[in-house]
Amino acid sequence: MAFNDFSSAGLILGIESSCDETAAAVVRRGTEVLSNVIASQIRTHAPYGGVVPELASREHLQNIVPVVRAALEQASCSYRDLDAVAVTAGPGLAGALLVGVMYAKGLAFALEKPLLAVNHLEGHIHAVLMDTKRQSDARPQPTLALVVSGGHTHLYLAEETAGGPWRYRNVGKTVDDAAGEAFDKVAKLLGLGYPGGPWIDWLAQHGDPRAVPFGPIQVKQKPYRAASGQSPRLLFSFSGLKTAVLRYVQTHDMANLIETRRRTLADLPDAKPNDALPLCDAETLDLIASFQHAVVEDLVRKTFAVAEDFYCASIVVSGGVAANGELRRRFLAEGKKRSLLVAFPSLALSTDNAAMIAAAAWPKLVAGDFAADQLSADPALMLG
Repeated sequence: MAFNDFSSAGLILGIESSCDETAAAVVRRGTEVLSNVIASQIRTHAPYGGVVPELASREHLQNIVPVVRAALEQASCSYRDLDAVAVTAGPGLAGALLVGVMYAKGLAFALEKPLLAVNHLEGHIHAVLMDTKRQSDARPQPTLALVVSGGHTHLYLAEETAGGPWRYRNVGKTVDDAAGEAFDKVAKLLGLGYPGGPWIDWLAQHGDPRAVPFGPIQVKQKPYRAASGQSPRLLFSFSGLKTAVLRYVQTHDMANLIETRRRTLADLPDAKPNDALPLCDAETLDLIASFQHAVVEDLVRKTFAVAEDFYCASIVVSGGVAANGELRRRFLAEGKKRSLLVAFPSLALSTDNAAMIAAAAWPKLVAGDFAADQLSADPALMLG
């Protein structure tokens, strides 16, 4: 049965626990964010240079109840004021997802409210759409959505259907490392902090992005075409670039400087990217800037090529890497040159959050697309 009580507030509680952020938010009718609470696990995982799944699940178990309570308090509403509960069903870490899904199922059952299952990637897309929808009800379609984060680098054709829900078609993806994963691994390789994206982004401003000629990233015709069914020109690959950085480090004898930087930053309480600047020589800064430039160049080149191939009227860029300063500048400049609308989420909604989950759930609530009673976490959940 569709949700058609438009006299109600249209309040959806969103819950997100797909990786290392425990988040809850209350959003009205898919556009108005009343609260958006996030419990970060960065300090827990930083010593390991990446997310440890077992630790992530444990942190979610500790955080989910107080985070949900804080979201309701900030929104000045009670459990009974809610019209539905939405939760990330996948993709993500199995144990982490289960914490959110099981809590959301229990809460929806106790409140006798609809439960809405949301794909994490769709949430990232709606982090942009809810901002643009507040500004205008008419977004040029079809839209090409680039979701670029620590776990994903995907391109989707996105169109709103007459009934309200959005329809997605995957037209490009990474065949190995996601862009955000490459940022994290290169930052770890160079003795920088975690997550690596903000460190690379800040330090790259102090280097020459053309000092190290990495060249265009190529995806070989085989075996990826057979495995994906897509042309290599629609695919991303960042593992080779990461290896090229490693080779550069090895051939330029940078190991001692890297180890000194790693130890020094480890001894600093709550180290920030600016703490690393005095520990980086010009060669290191040039390497960082050149690496970031190569990643952004590949994302820009392929995204706009796909937009042209499919006659897209607009582009939305979302996910954690969408906070990268160079990426935002390059995409906006290219969009202006081509007279193509390009939109980003606010910085607060670029990384994992629950407001995007509640926003993506609104069309599902309107259409009556409720989750089944047997809903469980799906770590490999596909979109489209």
